[in-house]
Amino acid sequence: MTWLDAAILGLLQGLTEFLPVSSSGHLVLAQALLGVKQPGMSFEILVHVGSLVAVLIYFRVRLFKLVVSLFNPSLVADRRVVWYLIVATIPAGVLGVLFEDFFAEAFSQPVFAGWMLIVTAIILMSTRWATRRARDLTWHPALIMGVAQALAILPGISRSGSTISAGLHAGIKPAEAAEFSFLLAIPAIGGATLLKLGQLFSVRVELLGQYMLGASISFVTSLVAVYLVLAVLRRGKFEYFAYYCFVAGGVGLYLFL
Repeated sequence: MTWLDAAILGLLQGLTEFLPVSSSGHLVLAQALLGVKQPGMSFEILVHVGSLVAVLIYFRVRLFKLVVSLFNPSLVADRRVVWYLIVATIPAGVLGVLFEDFFAEAFSQPVFAGWMLIVTAIILMSTRWATRRARDLTWHPALIMGVAQALAILPGISRSGSTISAGLHAGIKPAEAAEFSFLLAIPAIGGATLLKLGQLFSVRVELLGQYMLGASISFVTSLVAVYLVLAVLRRGKFEYFAYYCFVAGGVGLYLFL
């Protein structure tokens, strides 16, 4: 892996982890284009850690309040959100374990990623017709968003795009759907990282600089991506990301089909 490869993959991971355009789909396509078939599990772990640290910092005040709610009986609403996060995390955990081999195989198929990017585009476009009920988050829409996150294990299906879209279709307020989606990323990314943490010890010393560069770029661009998604949602233009996904998926199919 060259320094340029590391920078490009770190940039893609950071921008696309939280933009609703699928980080996994972009990484699969980019690796195929760059000829970096296996950048190494250590590299993938580190760039995901960059994204994880970014969302922890961005939502640090909210996260502190959620933690405090576990010990403060008066913060009932915040404690409910913690339980919603736990419930919504279960589907991805179960599906990831049961179909681990299938998902691993899918990550080596750029054509599959191209098709799934088009599916993501359709999901995002569908939010144009989502019911605007502005309801508060409850366990039911939280579980729906959790199922959406589970399906987003597939490369090309955007985790943030599918979960936010599910929240919007469930009538959740856009800002609340986005916040819950980003908070839901913490156990998802954190859990997957912890399971593979032991593989960090296999990192080649001569590539450590490239790996750290990728992680650093992922961290910075993840912060930018969170800000952009929230800004676009405030303007009611979430479906605009669909146009990009149609193009990205189409290009992927053209190049690899």
